Amino acid sequence: MGAKVLIIEDDPTLQETLEYNLVRQGYQVSKASDGVSGLQAARRECPDLILLDLMLPGLDGFELCRRLRAETNVPILMLTARADQEDKVLGLELGADDYVTKPFQMRELLARVRALLRRGRIVPGESAEAERPGERLLLGDLLIDTARGEVLLRDQPLALTRKEYELMLFLAHHKGRVLSRDLILDRVWGWDYVGGSRTVDVHVRWLRQKIEPDPSQPRRIVTVRGMGYRFEG
Repeated sequence: MGAKVLIIEDDPTLQETLEYNLVRQGYQVSKASDGVSGLQAARRECPDLILLDLMLPGLDGFELCRRLRAETNVPILMLTARADQEDKVLGLELGADDYVTKPFQMRELLARVRALLRRGRIVPGESAEAERPGERLLLGDLLIDTARGEVLLRDQPLALTRKEYELMLFLAHHKGRVLSRDLILDRVWGWDYVGGSRTVDVHVRWLRQKIEPDPSQPRRIVTVRGMGYRFEG
């Protein structure tokens, strides 16, 4: 059976269109029409990916995204009718993995679904951030334990999203090197990712909030103006 996709969308026409096209691609599809039932469905169905509309009755997409991310690392693709950049950035900061703006081309949405599902699988040789089995990277008071898939700060596990963990691992593997946003996007998000490099900035800022003593003056993940980022450990 194909991957399980949960559609949380209150527009019945769009919901049916999405279901039709996803089923044609071989996916298993479940649906919810509001935020509360969407949260219940996510807990019940354990989907492999969630398509999440931001403008939902009851519990809006932003709050639902925040609650989902507190419970699971399932990939979340936001569907938004609002083109405002701040809304998109807020969605990413709350834990969404990607977004599409309505109206969208179905081919684009399906490509993003495939990309997110592909990145959810760690296959040796496919990506530079793939884990080396049993590896333990000690970086000062930070420890990355790939056998357990976690990062510890002063022996306390950090609550990282899947993408934050992958970004942390990629940076650690290239400690001391200046990495461009495009390179990070390619190696962590995948060559077929259709979003922009702004995604990298959002996730770096989010990661800094969890690993930096003072996120406003980062010492571990340093910005190299005009070039990208350098991880100092």
